[in-house]
Amino acid sequence: MELDVRAGLERLAERLGGAGASLTEAQRLSGGASMETWAFGVDGQGGRESLILRRRSAPFDAETARSVSLATEAALIQATGANGARAPKVRHVCDAADGLGEAYVMVRVGGETLGKRITSDPRFDAIRPRLARQCGEVLVPIHATQPPAGLNLKTVDANLELDRYEEVYRATGAERPILELAFQYLRRHTPPPVEPTLLHGDFRNGNIMFDPEIGVAAVLDWELAHIGDPAEDMGWICTNSWRFGRPDRPVGGFGAYEDLLAGYAAAGGRPIELSRVRFWQMLGSLRWGVMCLTMYLSWRDGLEKSVERPMIGRRVSETEADLVVLLEEGL
Repeated sequence: MELDVRAGLERLAERLGGAGASLTEAQRLSGGASMETWAFGVDGQGGRESLILRRRSAPFDAETARSVSLATEAALIQATGANGARAPKVRHVCDAADGLGEAYVMVRVGGETLGKRITSDPRFDAIRPRLARQCGEVLVPIHATQPPAGLNLKTVDANLELDRYEEVYRATGAERPILELAFQYLRRHTPPPVEPTLLHGDFRNGNIMFDPEIGVAAVLDWELAHIGDPAEDMGWICTNSWRFGRPDRPVGGFGAYEDLLAGYAAAGGRPIELSRVRFWQMLGSLRWGVMCLTMYLSWRDGLEKSVERPMIGRRVSETEADLVVLLEEGL
């Protein structure tokens, strides 16, 4: 039976706001097959609060999932926030008494997450030139955070990531020359290992809340957090798929490599070579291309009915075009 989330939020309101507290609003914002996000308000003893519920609506298998549990997500947000990262405040981690399944509650942060608006909306014209440097700055406390004890975080390096996605690619039976060439090139240019750090894992335009006055307001969506090369987070935000129509601005469609790296170094991060960032950027395009390919094939073979799958799947050709440019330029 499908869970009545609104009824659960009504029960949760009193737990969060004290006796007599009430739910003032509840709206589902987004969600896929396994994750939901709800905006809701609580009118309680301490006044009115605007909150966000993030809950898993399908079973979670820690052994096979690439994502972390929501309890781990909440713990990482709290730990990085305590270390100075721009992360939302975790208000409550749900338990069995809440009847909402695996979930946690955050204080709602104002701003914009739609990537196209960040790159083109006039509201962001004044702050946009500063965003790439800010992104470098906000990564430093994340990478410097020691994960809380007991968290089951995967450790990934360049070779493991190449192995993982090549295995997925080979399993499809597809033969796409650009993807083949990218795998070969990246194998030959894998950078030497560095001391691994905590990574956000999905640091890109679309997962960052931007405010038109102050810039980066909060880093969201921590489900792919893991341990690895700090350049991976930088390379992912530079991947062309997350530039939203502005390929001339390599960092998120709003800034330059130099500003990203300068912000990271100025905030105390260990200096990172541009070639290393571009390696992970190329691997990011390759990774996204393989993911798009598998989404299309799952729809073609009848495993998925959603029209979203073929719509995303057709973007494999975009990643191939990105890879051609990167291969021609080199690292």
